[in-house]
Amino acid sequence: MENTLLVGLSRQMALTHELDVIANNIANINTTGYKADNAMFEEYLMPRASDQTFIGQDRRIRYVEDRGTWIDMSQGAIQQTGNPLDVAINGSGYLVVQTPNGQQRYTRNGALSINGAGQLVTSDGDQVIGNSGPITFQSTDHDVTISRTGIITVREGNSTADSQRGSLQLANFAQPWLLQKGGGSTFEAPAGVTPDPAPASTYVVQGAIEKSNVNGVSAMARLIEITRSYTDIANVLQQQSDERRSALSQLSQTPSS
Repeated sequence: MENTLLVGLSRQMALTHELDVIANNIANINTTGYKADNAMFEEYLMPRASDQTFIGQDRRIRYVEDRGTWIDMSQGAIQQTGNPLDVAINGSGYLVVQTPNGQQRYTRNGALSINGAGQLVTSDGDQVIGNSGPITFQSTDHDVTISRTGIITVREGNSTADSQRGSLQLANFAQPWLLQKGGGSTFEAPAGVTPDPAPASTYVVQGAIEKSNVNGVSAMARLIEITRSYTDIANVLQQQSDERRSALSQLSQTPSS
């Protein structure tokens, strides 16, 4: 197969991967706390041929190599909801949650609610873990207040005094790019990566959530660019194929006497 076809196919494979990444970002544009993925590529140079019989100097061929994806950890916009259980983290840090199978995860999804057992959970059903363990409410609790530092207080029954129900545990990572997506809007820390307390500059905003950091306009524009690039490469490859077919057809013809 000619080098033109190989180079074109390598680019098409890269564009297909980037198309899948951007499509997934757009699908999660309304997912609370979602962080966008980005495709990562690099140029791959084929080694020079070692045969010494070439008339001219051998040139190295450049291919496109798919290197995977990276996560954009930048903060999304904070949107007021008016729900006293919702929280948004302004600054670096993550809520600590526990999945139904007992695994610890980290998330920026602050769309919280109280389940049937009185436990504070995310919209995905993951249990929110406080500094002293799970956060549980009583059936008579009302007027929930969450401070900037994450302390949760309520009014119990007819009492006029505040009762504390726990404090949100805010974890931070010195190298957040090492985190891996664990499903939904959660992240998991690989072996050897341990969380630290969130910095003093980080605070909690009650009655708000952090929206996805996906830029819908940019994502749609890039989607159109990828589609056009893929089509252009397909046209070039088709032209090369037609030229080869025409050349073979002419070579196979019997010369006329």
